[in-house]
Amino acid sequence: MANDIIARAEKLRDITEEELLKQGREIHWQAKSAKDLTEILPDAFALAREASRRVLGMEQYPVQIMGACALFEGHIAEMQTGEGKTLTAVMPSYLRALRGRGVHVITVNDYLAQRDADQMGPVYKALGLTVSCVTAEMEPEERRAAYACDITYCTAKELGFDFLRDRLRSGTDAHGTNIEKKARSLFNKHDDGQVQRGHYFALIDEADSILIDEARTPLIIGLLKSNDSSAVTLMRWSQRICKNLKPVEDYIFDPERRSAYLTDAGCRHLMLIKKPTILDKVETQKIYTQVERALIAQYGFQRDRDYVVADDKVHIVDESTGRIMEGRKWQDGLHQAIEAKEMVPITAATGQAARITVQEFFRHYTHLSGMTGTAQTARRELKKTFHLKVAVIPTNKRCIRKGLPTRLFPTLKAKWEAVASEIERMREMNRAVLLGTPSVEASEAVSQLLLVRGVPHQVLNAHYHEQEAEIVKEAGHAKRVTIATNMAGRGTDILLDETVRGAGGLHVIATEMHTSDRIDRQLLGRAARQGDPGSYQFFLSWEDELFRSLSSTEQERLKRKAEKSSKAELSAHMHRLFKAAQRKIQKAHRKNRKQLLKHEQQRNRMYLQMGIDPYLELTE
Repeated sequence: MANDIIARAEKLRDITEEELLKQGREIHWQAKSAKDLTEILPDAFALAREASRRVLGMEQYPVQIMGACALFEGHIAEMQTGEGKTLTAVMPSYLRALRGRGVHVITVNDYLAQRDADQMGPVYKALGLTVSCVTAEMEPEERRAAYACDITYCTAKELGFDFLRDRLRSGTDAHGTNIEKKARSLFNKHDDGQVQRGHYFALIDEADSILIDEARTPLIIGLLKSNDSSAVTLMRWSQRICKNLKPVEDYIFDPERRSAYLTDAGCRHLMLIKKPTILDKVETQKIYTQVERALIAQYGFQRDRDYVVADDKVHIVDESTGRIMEGRKWQDGLHQAIEAKEMVPITAATGQAARITVQEFFRHYTHLSGMTGTAQTARRELKKTFHLKVAVIPTNKRCIRKGLPTRLFPTLKAKWEAVASEIERMREMNRAVLLGTPSVEASEAVSQLLLVRGVPHQVLNAHYHEQEAEIVKEAGHAKRVTIATNMAGRGTDILLDETVRGAGGLHVIATEMHTSDRIDRQLLGRAARQGDPGSYQFFLSWEDELFRSLSSTEQERLKRKAEKSSKAELSAHMHRLFKAAQRKIQKAHRKNRKQLLKHEQQRNRMYLQMGIDPYLELTE
């Protein structure tokens, strides 16, 4: 198939721009006249390849055409970093867009949505299609115009929130019967005020991150509730008091579930503590609930790991990407409890006007496909939940990434010292080094150690996200050391200079194993892209965050083992315990996603039977 498409594209090289556009319009007419898209795939892909060559100076390789075919057929194409996923997406997006029902290409952030629309837009326009993008700052009229285009680049967050806002605009019954919805979709009609025109085809970049890692993330349009003085006082008081309560005796905290509850003794203790007069009329149960929230905020969430504080505001950090989740808040008063903990102004709590999970939203599409470098380990879940098969696409050039033996240490201090020594060794070899850390806190800690040793470096985390492009641009230079959270794990292409390439390429140091092996693989995949040399190595310790998920008994056992060891470095074969802990967490997360989907489906069926929109909350 790929060779046939390339041969057809070669025949188009000598035609004029007008003839290329004319052929694009002819094939557009064939698709709109209900001709099977599979029949016109070779010609459509050939046109897209020739348009890419003329506009971008780049042509899809045979392996990229293989990936494009997999995407058109509704699969997840597993393509390694640097293999040109953005260019690969042009072919299936173009072919599906010929139906005139809208194509949504989903990226991980607004910057990439705008960049890809600007770069790839001229290719589609050369073939007679319209292209736009949707970003956070756009007004409803701009969004409506963007969704009306043949191809729209956007993020999952913007798509989901526009879906919910459309439901709110139309009310609970304005979407009519399935027949009416189908008719509106076919004729590109939408209700007054709505911005979207349907969900025909979605092509998701970094599909496993969005469909798996963010599956449990609820997209919520909130209703602001006023904070009266007693509520704010209760939050501040609860945060002060919770620090004086004794674990086990006054409360039980479960670190794995991030839950806390007061014991009977703890409740009695609270009743005996002197409270501000303004709390005299507050219900006892409300006080208990707020203190439990304060305990969760105090012991379950950590600054510079789960969130950062900037401009007197608490910003959530996405565990899988390391980026700030703009506009997101924890629900049920937890966000306000954390604000009280950090002594910043307490924002108004939010109720829910409309909600949907990312997992549930993407099940609305008639056709769905995606690209990622790490889909194989999640293939069963992708198949069961979204009916998506994983197609592994070979690399254009042989991958020569080298994995070095894992190094294991009893303490964090010993690990960081070894990491610093390894960085100095790599710099002497003229290598570039990317150091992956699990949190902002960890990245700042190793940065301080390197400063003491006089090692120049750059830090890329949620505090410095505005300098991301500049930092990444220089990360492939000789002797360059870049310390990064998971921000450098996805969508980051580090280009090497010739000195680094000749010295052995980029060396990636992973300083912890994450709760998902796919996040680890994304980081390691930054090395040895497109046939370049490169290597990676894990540096681990018994005090790593991964073990916080284990039971207290298991943690104590490992702690005793670490304390007994007189060695500065432990045997690498104990790496299996880390893999076991990681598998345990992944299994728990899979179970949670499965239960959430089952609950959402049951809830939706019940609401629909009652004639209620399942995505709108019942409010007075």
